[in-house]
Amino acid sequence: MDRHHPDAAVVLRAADTELRVDPGNGCRLTSLTTRGTELLRQGARYGSFVMAPWCGRTDRGRFRNGPDLFQLPVDADPHALHGTVRNARWRTVRADGRSAAFTVDLTEPWPWEGRVTQLVELAEDGTGLTLTLGVETRGDSFPAQAGWHPWFLRNLGAGGEDVRIDFDAEWQEERGPDHLPNGRRVAPRPGPWDDCFGMPRGVDVTLTWPGELELRLTGRDEWVVVYDEQPEAVCVEPQSGPPNGLNTLPRFVTPIEPLEIATTWSWRHLS
Repeated sequence: MDRHHPDAAVVLRAADTELRVDPGNGCRLTSLTTRGTELLRQGARYGSFVMAPWCGRTDRGRFRNGPDLFQLPVDADPHALHGTVRNARWRTVRADGRSAAFTVDLTEPWPWEGRVTQLVELAEDGTGLTLTLGVETRGDSFPAQAGWHPWFLRNLGAGGEDVRIDFDAEWQEERGPDHLPNGRRVAPRPGPWDDCFGMPRGVDVTLTWPGELELRLTGRDEWVVVYDEQPEAVCVEPQSGPPNGLNTLPRFVTPIEPLEIATTWSWRHLS
């Protein structure tokens, strides 16, 4: 890390794995390579970004905290999408060879002052990555969500097959024509998906590029969105609540209890 530029790109390495983080662009993971193979879709909008202080769509950008109604900017007509920090300029608090910590302040248009922290840690042997998020308030309590939106390449570009997505969810959140969960839980349906699934025993999804690589994504929280409707990449998004969760299932951040969530990605080469 360049100590004179706390938002400069951070590069972490362990064994044959290299991870790049860009705090100046939402603290997103811009590249994850193992044995020289890139796993994340490239581009300023892609990689893997943080969703906070809400995940997915918030209905018409509106939500309540007690009797008060709040309006967020609508950026995914007609909804507010993926929080306020994914394009923000974060600050690098510390970085060493295999881990780094970053923070960003919650400010307008979010109605309360707070802070989001992301800790990024590569496993010593280079076969895994753990991400941890914390959302804190600087004063009043507020409802919030947090999670990640990684874009994994559908094909690793070495002539192999496209990725396969395997998981065993207890339910699927049925969504209405507005793309929001309608309150009904249904048996998981076959893809393609832009859907939220419930895993009460914790998120556990496996991506397999046959003959090349297997990546398992896990976490203690029970919600995951799977999106595979684009030809270039697939998304597996662990999060602390379902889409529109500020209205339907908020987690409350208080001065003594932050919102915390973690996910681990572990991988093994198949050849």
